[in-house]
Amino acid sequence: MCGIAGTYRWPDGKAVTDRLTETLAHRGPDGAGRYSHPVGDGEVHLGHRRLAIIDLSATGAQPMVSDGLALTYNGELYNAPELRAELAAAGVRFRGTSDTEVLLEAWRRWGTDCLPRLRGMFAFGIFDERTGELVLARDQLGIKPLFLLRRGGGMVFASELKALAAAGVSLEVDQAALVASLLYYWVPDSRCAFREAEKLPPGSWLRCRPDGRVERGTFWSLKDVAAEGRERARSGELPDLNAVVEESTRRHLLSDVPVATFLSGGLDSSYLTALAARHQPGISAYTIGFRAEDAKFEAMPDDLRYARQVAGRFGVDLHEIEIAPNVLDLLPQMTYSLDEPIGDPAAINTFLICSAAREAGVKVMLSGMGADELFAGYRKHLANLLALRYQRVPRPLRRGVSALVDRLPVATSRRGYRSVRFAKRFLSFADLPEETAFRRSYTMYDQDELLDLVDPDLAGTVEDVLTEHADVYRDNDLDDFVNRMCLTDARMFLPGLNLTYTDRSSMAASTEVRVPYVDVEVVKAAFAFPGDRKIAGRQGKAVLKEAATSILPREIVYRPKGLFSAPLRAWMSRDLAPLVREVIHDGELVRSGLLRRDALARMAAEDAAGQRDFSKHLWHVLTLEYWYRDATSGSGQSTRLTA
Repeated sequence: MCGIAGTYRWPDGKAVTDRLTETLAHRGPDGAGRYSHPVGDGEVHLGHRRLAIIDLSATGAQPMVSDGLALTYNGELYNAPELRAELAAAGVRFRGTSDTEVLLEAWRRWGTDCLPRLRGMFAFGIFDERTGELVLARDQLGIKPLFLLRRGGGMVFASELKALAAAGVSLEVDQAALVASLLYYWVPDSRCAFREAEKLPPGSWLRCRPDGRVERGTFWSLKDVAAEGRERARSGELPDLNAVVEESTRRHLLSDVPVATFLSGGLDSSYLTALAARHQPGISAYTIGFRAEDAKFEAMPDDLRYARQVAGRFGVDLHEIEIAPNVLDLLPQMTYSLDEPIGDPAAINTFLICSAAREAGVKVMLSGMGADELFAGYRKHLANLLALRYQRVPRPLRRGVSALVDRLPVATSRRGYRSVRFAKRFLSFADLPEETAFRRSYTMYDQDELLDLVDPDLAGTVEDVLTEHADVYRDNDLDDFVNRMCLTDARMFLPGLNLTYTDRSSMAASTEVRVPYVDVEVVKAAFAFPGDRKIAGRQGKAVLKEAATSILPREIVYRPKGLFSAPLRAWMSRDLAPLVREVIHDGELVRSGLLRRDALARMAAEDAAGQRDFSKHLWHVLTLEYWYRDATSGSGQSTRLTA
């Protein structure tokens, strides 16, 4: 795992690449490297920051140069042993044991045809001295990031958006991306927070030629994988899911340094931890907890109890970390680390866990990320199915239920009412058409609320953002409602939010997080199961739970779903209230006209009164305010809000 950067036919390219690479030092504290070569009327420069995981010797250093090819690479290839054996049988002689060298030789032999053969997470740039061409590529599911900026025939690229600010180009905030972030509380992978920059899409490559031409290609498509899975399901050719997940977990343990796991006590992390402990006895695991009063106010389940049970049963060395409101001191650092406005407090949890693991000498963590998206494990998936039944209830009765629930408080001064929050959320979308209901079930605002919040001049942008969601949702050949939701999540929610904050938060702590569920073979298996195997009755992730019972006790497999989040209502009503007031009355978002003060004040008042739950909305506004101040100040460091 590393940080990569480079320039191609860019003015003052060497100095720019040096600045880009140094900005990424946190991603690779174990070493740094540079490469330069003339190309056409300019030069190419590649930079690398190394986090040594496999082949800790100098033979694994980057950029790696061999017989006319130069590679700067971020990621891990879990099928590197098989590729190495195939290449060796064809006569390739390897100098070391790194997967970097395997990738370089695979490219030499197969070019872009090697990309669909790679099993892992990766983003890389590879330069061919003979042709003068630079190719960038990103893994199938968007686990690893790659940002780029093009001008004329030149290009700059880097693992993180913040690095591109060192390219000597003025970056302008893209208001459409900010509108999208308000809707989703993250920026979709199809958009970028700065107008001039872009993200290389998952499963794709880009080739720059010395004459200025740029060629793009796609080597893997989730839409195609889902369609192939549908055909497998129709034929009754269902995979052995337990075998697939165990094989992926075993491969993800490949490392020359210690590996640990996230262990929340929920199904996904418990299953992975149990499987990992089978192959690596005594493995360490890390979990989080909250102050008792915060957890009670939020009505959060007791995840720690389950994490301890799993650790005891499988001989896991469990480390517990408590998160209290002093974690808010981390907000400026997290805003800087996350690159784009992300309103999910799980980013802080990830950073703290990875920081604790790093202090203990652990560089690699396994995460249960991705199982909910692929196997329909979120409440929204079941809720959207229940909404279809709810729509069959007579309309007058539905109106009566809605009016009753609308009058109920979501909290008092002493405790929160989780069931009321869920009921209000459900009724906000239960009567809507399929795509609109699905979007509304996990986004922050409906169309009218978003229009009421932002600058009136952005009304057309709001429409564009909503249309983009509809286009992605409908772009499939599936006749299965549950798998349509899973496919949309795998294309939008997973790369846009969960994989993004996991990468930035972990790398801010110089730690690599691997995601065994977000593996090409697991993904293929997931879409081979029809929706009624994923949601059975009221049981989400049913097929994964069935597989997990081979190793986990039923109490863990079928426990209530936990939350890898934070007690936001408790924080908003107490510790964060002064910051919320500052943002409403004197924030840059309001002063710039991007957000309307009256709409924010109304949200804060309704949340404080306990009538509606706007804690998540207000948290995101705080994170967006921090980000916007940084982005418009040009300082490159977070400006602290003052209470």
